[in-house]
Amino acid sequence: MTSISVILVVDSSIVENKREIQGISPCCLTQSILEVMPVLVVKDGPGTQVPAQLQRISIPLLSPTSDCTGKTVKGRVVHKGPLVSMGEDNYVLKTVIQELSLPPSEEDSQQNMSPEHSSINIILFGALAKDYSESVSQGDMLLVTGFTVGNSPTAQKDKLHACNLQLAGDDAWMYVWPSTVSSRASVPRKRTSPASTEVTKAAKVVKYTYVPLSDLKPGVVVNVYAVVTFFKQPFRTKGTDYCSTLKITDQSNKKVGCTIFCDKLEEHPKIFKMGDIIRLHRVKTQLFNGAISLLTSHGFSVVTFDGMVGSPVVPRTSSGSFKFGEEDCQVVEALRTWAANQSLVPAEPCVPLSAVQPKTYFDLTCQLLAKAPVDSSCTLLKVWDGSKCPHPLLDVFVEPNTLEGSPTLSKDMANLTANVLVYDNHVEVARQFKPGSYLRIYNLHAVPGASRLPSNDSGQSDQTGHLGFHLHGGTSYGRGLRVLPEDSPDILDLKRILETFSESDINDSSMFEVWSTPPESFERTCDHTVEQVSLAEVKSRGPPQMFHIQAQLKSYQPQRLYQSLKLFCHKCKTIRDVPDDVTVGGLFSEAQKDVGPCNNGYWTLVLPLPREPPSESPSRTLTLLMSSQLMGKGKAKELIFLKGATLEETCRIASAYSNIVPVTSPQGTMTPMDLSAPFLFRGTKRYYGCKQCSQLKVGESLGEGVEVWDEKSVADALGVQLLQYGLLMKLELQDGTGSLEALLWRDAESFFHVSAEDAAADQEAQDRVQETMDRLCPPGSSTAERPWMDLCLSAYTVEENGQRRACYQICHTDTRGTNTHTHPHATPSDT
Repeated sequence: MTSISVILVVDSSIVENKREIQGISPCCLTQSILEVMPVLVVKDGPGTQVPAQLQRISIPLLSPTSDCTGKTVKGRVVHKGPLVSMGEDNYVLKTVIQELSLPPSEEDSQQNMSPEHSSINIILFGALAKDYSESVSQGDMLLVTGFTVGNSPTAQKDKLHACNLQLAGDDAWMYVWPSTVSSRASVPRKRTSPASTEVTKAAKVVKYTYVPLSDLKPGVVVNVYAVVTFFKQPFRTKGTDYCSTLKITDQSNKKVGCTIFCDKLEEHPKIFKMGDIIRLHRVKTQLFNGAISLLTSHGFSVVTFDGMVGSPVVPRTSSGSFKFGEEDCQVVEALRTWAANQSLVPAEPCVPLSAVQPKTYFDLTCQLLAKAPVDSSCTLLKVWDGSKCPHPLLDVFVEPNTLEGSPTLSKDMANLTANVLVYDNHVEVARQFKPGSYLRIYNLHAVPGASRLPSNDSGQSDQTGHLGFHLHGGTSYGRGLRVLPEDSPDILDLKRILETFSESDINDSSMFEVWSTPPESFERTCDHTVEQVSLAEVKSRGPPQMFHIQAQLKSYQPQRLYQSLKLFCHKCKTIRDVPDDVTVGGLFSEAQKDVGPCNNGYWTLVLPLPREPPSESPSRTLTLLMSSQLMGKGKAKELIFLKGATLEETCRIASAYSNIVPVTSPQGTMTPMDLSAPFLFRGTKRYYGCKQCSQLKVGESLGEGVEVWDEKSVADALGVQLLQYGLLMKLELQDGTGSLEALLWRDAESFFHVSAEDAAADQEAQDRVQETMDRLCPPGSSTAERPWMDLCLSAYTVEENGQRRACYQICHTDTRGTNTHTHPHATPSDT
C-alpha cells in the first residue's frame, strides 16, 4: 500500500488532502491530477486563499451592469434546491448563499445579520448543476467565479437580492468548504476514480435536443441545426459588443433570422460562404415583425461546418470544449445532402479575376501578397488568385516604406496582382491580416475608370479606364472580408493554382538568407527557360548564375537521414543539430535537482512521487503551474508549466494538452529550462529556442491579448526566439562530364514534399524522405541503374576564412514534379 499526499496550492496557500492509493503509477496519477474541473472541494478549512488575480465583490454591491471579470462572490449555502432535469443529461439547479462579513471561523457570531440584501439566488446549468447537487450540502461555504449577473424574477416574492447569479460552461468555477468532514463522507461520488483526489470532475456527457425551425415557438431557449442562406460579417455595435446577422433554414423549409451578440470577435460563428452548416446552442426565440427570430442568450455557443458534400466534417469554433459525436456528423451530412438539392445558394459564389466584369459586385477568394495603410479610413490590399484579369488593372502607388509583404509579381505577370481598396469599418479588420494569408472578400466592387488613390495624388499617373476594386463601407449585402484557414476546402483549388507558378515569379522578401544561400538579387531571376548545360560547363562558368542541368545522384550526406534535421535561427542565422532523446533526457534529469518552490503567483499542484525503486532513486516532486490570468478567462489548460518531470512524463502529459512548458525555479522564480532542451511540447512536436537571441521572461501578465496559443505566441510570451526546423543535405551529382557537390537546404521541404517540423515528430514523414532518397540512389545499385533528374541549380560565392569559393544549391525543384527518368542511352557519359 503506497500513501501519496496530493497538495493543491492556490496562490501559495496549501490545501492538503491525503488518500490511500494502491498500485497507481506516477504517469497515471499525473493524468488524474490534470483533470482539475470547476467544482473544487477543499477540506482544510475555509481560510484558504484564492488567486490574487480574483477579487471578491460584496453581494449587496452586485447589479446587472457589474463587471464580473475576475470577480468572486462568497457565502454560506442557506438553501439548496432540487436538481431539475431539462432533458437527458441537461440539468438546472437553484441555490441561495448568504454573505458573511467575518471569516468563516467566526461566522457563528453573525447569525443576526439581515439576509435581505446579503443573500442571493444562484442558478446553475448543465453538468455543473449535477456536480453541485452531488458535492455540496446546505451549510457549506461556497466561493464562485465566472458568473453573470441578471435580474431576479423572484425578488419580490423571496425578498432576496434583486439580482441572481448564473453559472454555466467552463468559465464557471466554484470552491466548496464543507461544513464538517463527516458530512462530506456521505456525499455520493459517482465519478470518483481510484486515483482521484477530492477535486471532483463535472460530468461532461450531455445529450442535446434540436428543434426544427418550423416548430419554433416564441419565448423559449432552443438548440438548432441549419443551413446558412445569408450572413453578414460581425461589426462593432455602439456598445462594447460585436453583432452579426444570419438567415438560416433547414429541411422544414422554414427561413429564420438570427442575431448574434458577442463581446469578442472570435466568438462569432466562423461562416465562410452561404451553404455552410451551423449549430446553435441556447438561442432564444422571439417574435419580431410577426416572424420568429433567434437571439443569443446566456450560455450561447456556436459551431459551424463546411457545407460542401463530401468535404471532411470538421467543426469550426473558438470554444475550447464542445460536444461533437457521430450523431452530429450524421446531422451535418444530412443537411449537406438536402441543401445540395435545393436552390439555396448561388452556383458560383466566388468569381476569379479572369472572369470579373466592370461595374459588378462579386466575392473573391485570393491570397494576400502585401498591404499598406492609405489613410485612417482606407487600406490597400495587394492580392492574387493565379488568374489574369482581361481588363487593365489600376496600379496603386504607395510609399515603399509603408508596404508590408511582397509588393508585386514579376513584370510578365503584372495583371495577376489586384489592388483592393478597403474602406471605413473594414479597415480595422484588414490591418490585422498577415501577408501570405488566404482571404475571402465579400461584395467586392469592380470600379472602372478609377484614376487615383483617395487623399494621395503623389506619384500616380492617370489610369483612366483601368479597373480598380473597392470594398465599400457598411455591411449591406453581406459586405466584408475574413481570413480562411489553411485547411479550408475552399482554398484547395486556389493553392493548386498558385503552386503551378514558380517561386521565382514572386518577389518574396522573406526568403531564407542563411549560410550557403544565394543572394536574393539573382536567386529570383530564374524563369525556368535557361538552356540546359553539363556539370563541366557549370563549374567553368562560375557564379553567380542559375543553371538547368540533368544529372544522377552519386552519393549523399548524411547517410543517417535524421541527422539532416537542423534548427535554424532567423535572427542570428545560426544552425544547430536537433538533440537526441538521450541528451534531452539528461537535461531533464539535471533540472530535477532544482527542488525549490516557485513564487510567481501561479496556481500550483504539487505531487510528491514515490521512489522507483525505493532503494535506488530519491523521492521527487512533480509540480504543475497554471496562470491565474488564463484561469480567469477559462483557458487554464491552454498553457501548463511543468517542473520536476522526466522527459517521458512530459511527453505523456503533452499528448493530452495543447502546450506544456518545462520550467525550473532558481532563486524561487519560475523560468523555462535550459534552451538546449525543448522549451515547448505540443502533442508529439517539440520546439526549441535560440540561446543567443532569447531574453527569457515569465510573469503573471503572460500573453496579454493572445487569443490562440501556438508555438509562436508561447515563444513571444516567454521571450524565446523560436528556432525553425530545416533539412540540410549535401548531394554529389554526376553526369558524363564530371561531378559536383550541391547543397539541399532552402527548398528541401518542397523537394521532398515534407515539412521539416513534421519530419522531426512523425515517422511517416521521415519515411517519405527515406523513400525519396532510396528512389534516387537505390541501395546497392550501380550508376547506370540510377534515375536521371532535371534540376535547377544556383551558383554563388561564399567567403570563408578570407577565401572565396563557389557553392551550389538545388532550388526550385521537387521530386514529385522533377523529371526522374532513365537516360535515353545506357551509359552516363551520354548527355
